[in-house]
Amino acid sequence: MRGISSGIAGAFCLFPVLAVADPSFECSISSSSQVETADCLANVEKTVDRTLAAALELATRSARELDEITGRELGVLALEQSQKAWTVYRDDQCEFVGTTFGGGSGTGIAIRSCRVELGRARIKELFDNLQ
Repeated sequence: MRGISSGIAGAFCLFPVLAVADPSFECSISSSSQVETADCLANVEKTVDRTLAAALELATRSARELDEITGRELGVLALEQSQKAWTVYRDDQCEFVGTTFGGGSGTGIAIRSCRVELGRARIKELFDNLQ
């Protein structure tokens, strides 16, 4: 986080640590059924989505500040394009993962786990590139 402003750095500290390898395993430890695991994953996905939205807001603010400093209008546009492409990738990739379950009862869990994993990775990418 090179040259990150103190407000952004402070906000970064408020986010929960989201670095666990397998979201379905996280949830299955405290669950006794696939229904409970699916419900847990739905809650984890909501948390990841909220954190991703906040990280994207901080990244946009950082890109805007850099654009103002450099007199260019490239950072925000590139971030917006990147986010759109990432969203399409996440949705398509996780649907593919779901198809590998052949329509079985674990399909929804697999799709949600994929979305959580990719969301966590995107959050890290956004924070790694804050200016």
